[in-house]
Amino acid sequence: MDTGILVLRLLVGLLVAGHGVQKISSHLGGKGLDGGAEEFRADGFRGGTLTALAAGGGQIGSGLLLAAGFLTPLAATGAIGVMTVALTVKWHNGLWVQNDGYEYPLVLIVTAAALAAIGPGAWSLDAAVGLTPYPLWWTAVVLAAGGASGLLTRLVLHRASATGPATATATGAAQASATSRP
Repeated sequence: MDTGILVLRLLVGLLVAGHGVQKISSHLGGKGLDGGAEEFRADGFRGGTLTALAAGGGQIGSGLLLAAGFLTPLAATGAIGVMTVALTVKWHNGLWVQNDGYEYPLVLIVTAAALAAIGPGAWSLDAAVGLTPYPLWWTAVVLAAGGASGLLTRLVLHRASATGPATATATGAAQASATSRP
């Protein structure tokens, strides 16, 4: 079991960290900090560069901690937080990744929560320094704090769209009214 947990931690942790590297640099296929900032602006977020740095840093930090199995509940909380933001960005596209959906962020969220529930395993820094086992109730705290931080980030940093539902409805009604006139 410890081997499986190690493989899972390394895979998920390094993927989360890799996504962070892409947001702030040209490594791993990233478009540099300017590209990361533009991606956030295109997704409707304020802040640009600062937002990209915070998200990238959060992903790198939580991903590396998760991969190392160190401070696992904190690492899982960070990963869940940044992936919750990603999930909210992709929500309108539906579940499946081929439609740019939220499938991938959801897998990372659930995997991070599962790692918080089962613990980092014997081959982890947490075990080496005597921090394990974590009580099972930590999983609820991790999910609540991670999900809430992601939703709060989305709420605080996301700009209201000029073509949001109310505007689009009003525009559609005006166009329908104009085309129905004799």
